[in-house]
Amino acid sequence: MIRQVRKRPTMKDVARHAGVSVSTVSYVLNGTGPVGQQRKERVMDAIRVLEYSPNTTAQSLKRRSASAIGMVIPELVNPFFAMVAEGVQTAASERDLLVVQVVPGTTEQPEERQLELLKSQRIDGLVYLTGTGSMPASVYEVSRSGPVVLVDEQIRGLELPAVVCDSRTGAREVAGHVLAQGHRDVAVIGGPPALWTAQQRLAGYREALAAAGLAPDSVPVFRGDYKQESGRELAAVAVNATPRPTALICANDLMALGAMQYCREVGLRVPEDMSVVGFDDLPFSAMLTPALTSVRQPAREMGYRAARQLIGIIDGVDEEAAVETEVLPASVIVRSSVQPPQEA
Repeated sequence: MIRQVRKRPTMKDVARHAGVSVSTVSYVLNGTGPVGQQRKERVMDAIRVLEYSPNTTAQSLKRRSASAIGMVIPELVNPFFAMVAEGVQTAASERDLLVVQVVPGTTEQPEERQLELLKSQRIDGLVYLTGTGSMPASVYEVSRSGPVVLVDEQIRGLELPAVVCDSRTGAREVAGHVLAQGHRDVAVIGGPPALWTAQQRLAGYREALAAAGLAPDSVPVFRGDYKQESGRELAAVAVNATPRPTALICANDLMALGAMQYCREVGLRVPEDMSVVGFDDLPFSAMLTPALTSVRQPAREMGYRAARQLIGIIDGVDEEAAVETEVLPASVIVRSSVQPPQEA
């Protein structure tokens, strides 16, 4: 596990810079304990140099226990999202907390209206998984009154705590596996360009291509929406391109499933005629014929850790959690959907 501290300095940073303990910094800020003048001046100098400002949200929540948390997740049809939600529920259950869930993809009601209803539930904080790469105004309003922890995705321009997977490394390694089998004519079926995960995975694929001596920009990229049907539709475009690829690198398992479906429809055998890889390692991936090579990301663990981080901020246990991104490792699961390309 990698802990990536974001730009906002913490009390620990101030303590390290001043050469004192974190409790000493707390005493200086809150006036709750005796601190010698020299050490106090060092702390104040460090605060000025680092431009540290206390996390007022976390401070206002200290000595308060959570009773209910919210969760926004795009849909539950995608098993990955369902597993993230399961992890959140597990963490909440350990503390006997109520989880108020909003799933915009399951109703025709506008997302903003659903989120307004969520605000009325008096939740203590929110786990948020964006399906658009942005934050609706109503969720932003929630973040002004209580903590919000992102899971799976990050949102550009917002310094919010997050629990994510190392998508870039996972993508680089799975693409490297495809290239190591001898494939040179490959196509990428990527995710929505606004999403951080899609950006990270595409960057990882391109790093693998460059490492193999291929020009990353020469490889066609077809943008999907992480759903099965878009994988099928984009595979039709990719397979009918010239030159025809010998491998499809898909940014999630649902699109890989759609790509394999199209290959079957037109008489292409996987992996004999077309190798296919995915990302997520959803439960069905091992049961496909052939079994799908994919990148495993710990969906339940991501949801669990995001909820635990949120609860810790609400309870005032860990101020630093309010400005950190926790990155969990990804791992390539090699199965039988990839083999060397056939000789022309």
